[in-house]
Amino acid sequence: QVQLVESGGGLVQAGGSLRLSCVATGDFVRINVMGWYRQAPRKQRELVATITTDGSTKYADSVKGRFTISRDNAKNTVSLQMSSLKPEDTATYLCNAEVIRSVAYDEFRFQYWGQGTLVTVPE
Repeated sequence: QVQLVESGGGLVQAGGSLRLSCVATGDFVRINVMGWYRQAPRKQRELVATITTDGSTKYADSVKGRFTISRDNAKNTVSLQMSSLKPEDTATYLCNAEVIRSVAYDEFRFQYWGQGTLVTVPE
């Protein structure tokens, strides 16, 4: 199996910074895209940022210029550096990974999610 474990959430004042990290462990051949999503109370889950194996990134318009995603392919980790945080950034942040696993001598893609880490930015 594959597990994604996030860390780094917490309470931070508006304008502050926070860094989230996620590590993937388990049985897999490689990881393709890794990313962060978030879900606020009574709202749909939304993409925050993604990063490919070669470092290509994509960001939600609402976080461009404030958040930076990075990854360490050797350590199977992805991080999200969040700056200039706003109350509307309050949400549970979930790590996501597209993982390639070998099953019966063939390779298949699977999506995995972490449990989430809560980020709270008070008004």
